[in-house]
Amino acid sequence: MFVVIGATGSVGRETVRLLLQAGEKAVAVTRDPAAVLPDGTQVVTGDPSRPDSLTAMPDGVEAVLLSPRAVGGAAAELLALAAARGARRVVALSAATVERPAGHRRFADEFRAVEEAVRRSGLQWTLLRCADFAANALAWAPQIRATGVVRGAYGDAATSPIHQRDIAEVAVRALTDVHAVHKGRAYLLTGPQSLDQRDKVRLIGDAIGRELSFQELAPTQVRQAMLAQGLAEDIPDRLLGSLADFANKPGPATDTVERLLGRPALTFATWAAENSAAFTSPVRS
Repeated sequence: MFVVIGATGSVGRETVRLLLQAGEKAVAVTRDPAAVLPDGTQVVTGDPSRPDSLTAMPDGVEAVLLSPRAVGGAAAELLALAAARGARRVVALSAATVERPAGHRRFADEFRAVEEAVRRSGLQWTLLRCADFAANALAWAPQIRATGVVRGAYGDAATSPIHQRDIAEVAVRALTDVHAVHKGRAYLLTGPQSLDQRDKVRLIGDAIGRELSFQELAPTQVRQAMLAQGLAEDIPDRLLGSLADFANKPGPATDTVERLLGRPALTFATWAAENSAAFTSPVRS
């Protein structure tokens, strides 16, 4: 039995699907009892940042996938609960910026704190330090549907965006790692190709058969627009700080996914084609 913390996120949901596809039992921990998850998923409703709300977590757990954003500062307590339910392994999502700094240090420090809790847990551990998710481009969908123009800062900022399915497949390998092949490993996971923001917009355009463009704005304009949407201040700080650094020095590109899975990492173009409806379908009221 495998427990997925952060099961409604893009990686968590895909991990649940792959575990079930492999014939494993998957337990999804979610705050939302109405969350739509793959058929056959066992759901535990509770707040991962408050482990005392997860008393329904079953016994017989083999391993846990941990999402830092889901657990907040409660990683150590949650892992202690998982261990008490039988867990022997933990796979933790983390960020490439832990290993390759970019943006404000305090954001990478949040992931470092979770990594430290994982190392101290007494469980067999594996860390997945991920580049930016290809799915982050969904934030552009309203602009693309409305105008065909993405307005943002640092168009030259280049990263190697990773498909969530690649992360999930690596996670499943580590979760089911009875031979300890991945024990004590920290993997830097990226997509196969470095792309700046204009490249990503162009590839989305190719996927939907529409000419799109990127319009450069000053960082202050982007920050003000994000705050006007009601977003917390740390969200534009996190985004713009990283983009500024990636405009000067591209984010890392590794072949780790291919080495671990025995196939090429999925491209951003593949992700865009699979998610083309998000950039073309009208917004539901």
